Amino acid sequence: MRTRRAYWYLLLFALPALFFYLAFAVYPLLATLQLSLFVDELGTGVQRFVGLDNYVFLFTNVGTGPAFWRAFGNNIQYFLIHLLVELPIALLIAALLTSGPIRRSQGIYRTLLFIPATLSVVITAFMWRLILNPLWGLVGFPLLGDEKTALPTVALLSVWQYVGVPMIFFYVSLNAIPAEFLESARLDGAGPLSTFRRIKLPLIAPIIGLNVILTYIFTFVGFDMVYALGGVAPGPNYATDILGSFFYRIFYGHEARTGDPNLGAAVGTTIFFIILIVTAAYFLLVHRRTRSYEL
Repeated sequence: MRTRRAYWYLLLFALPALFFYLAFAVYPLLATLQLSLFVDELGTGVQRFVGLDNYVFLFTNVGTGPAFWRAFGNNIQYFLIHLLVELPIALLIAALLTSGPIRRSQGIYRTLLFIPATLSVVITAFMWRLILNPLWGLVGFPLLGDEKTALPTVALLSVWQYVGVPMIFFYVSLNAIPAEFLESARLDGAGPLSTFRRIKLPLIAPIIGLNVILTYIFTFVGFDMVYALGGVAPGPNYATDILGSFFYRIFYGHEARTGDPNLGAAVGTTIFFIILIVTAAYFLLVHRRTRSYEL
């Protein structure tokens, strides 16, 4: 009897969180999926069921198909730059803060490095546009105006702003390593680099995997930095266009083209499944192996 009452109490306390989760996460997702299966009949507001026609149109149409795949390819590059630049820098900074010469002033450095993540993206983008302006800025080459350098530049600016987020994850995980492990390594004659490579790095491997998947999610729903630097049609010649900005143009429209909520919902649902597949694969494969190893 007491066990049943305890379950009812748990359900009572969980109901508010469950309500907000269903109202602001599950329902919008299902509504978006439903919207992507219909079309607006001749702009009258009457929705007609067309099944997967919006997705076929999105992937194969002469106007939307190449633009979608270009944005998808740019998004992969955007993610890889974050993965190969942001995470190693964040790990290096966290290692220096926990065991390097700046450990005594770690609070100051940690705060300074995290400040960019708290700034408005609009302010950050405006500041960098002034710095990178080839006429009166500090760089004589139009980094944002060349198709070859525009996307890497935008990605690196995003790395600069958000490197403090994975740094905090690494910092906390490195501080959580038992001191006995490090002391034993020191007594065995292991140096700082050997200790980091053989002891610290394997112990924080789950956090590294978590940061990888969080970076993947962040970059594939990214929109703010690209929009702030390049607008709805990020150039030059859509060189910095990613799935987030592509979705914005399709859903809300751009210049002479009116928005198409149904097709935009198809884009949003596609982005969701792109993220879901990789995230599910991570939790089913990598995370399961990690848990088995811990047990």
